[in-house]
Parts: sequence; C-alpha cells; structure tokens
Amino acid sequence: MARATVAPDAEALHRLVLTSLDDDQAVETVSIPLAGKSSIADYMVVASGRSTRQVASMAQKLAEKIKAERGQSPRVEGLPTADWVLIDAGDVIVHLFRPEVRTFYNLERMWAFGDSAPAGNA
Repeated sequence: MARATVAPDAEALHRLVLTSLDDDQAVETVSIPLAGKSSIADYMVVASGRSTRQVASMAQKLAEKIKAERGQSPRVEGLPTADWVLIDAGDVIVHLFRPEVRTFYNLERMWAFGDSAPAGNA
C-alpha cells in the first residue's frame, strides 16, 4: 500500500507539537499517522501528564506556541477539568490525558486500524 503524503506545513506542525510536549515532560507520547487512513488530520498525538495541573499547563503552552507559529488559535476542549484536553490544530489533533483517563479511553488501540490481530472469534 502506498504511503500517503503529508504536506510540509503539517510535518512542521507535527514537529512543533512533539517538541513542545517533550519540553514540558509529557509522559508516553505516541504519534499516530492518519494520512491515508482518515480525513480528520494527518497526525494524532496522544500524551499524558502526571496531574491535571501538568495537563492544563502543557495544553496552554502548546496552544500558545501553535498560535505564535501558525497565526491562528487551535480549538481547545476540556481545559477547565484537564482530565482530557483535546487540541485541534487542523493537520494535527492532540489528546492530553491524566494517566487513569488515558487508560480508560485507550485511544491508541481504537486508532490501530487492524495493525494487530483482533481478540477472540466472531
């Protein structure tokens, strides 16, 4: 299967997101390529913070960096409680979780698209 191409500005945004999360000491950062699998974005990034305070801080800093770099503010959902914060930056969707909430929703598994064998028989 041919690999879908990703626009250079999407790649730059993806690098910005990963660098920002690394700088803010995000835990278990996972990048899921969506190009060719979904039209919602080119990448989905999932990461955890150790507390609601860290999740909120990472989300605010990332949104500020994206606005400074791209000139437009990403949509941010879930910031008041900061158990699960969604940042929609267009080409890159970012999910920031507290560890317990991330385990419960298990987004990485949902977006695996058959990369692993299904459990059980039909």
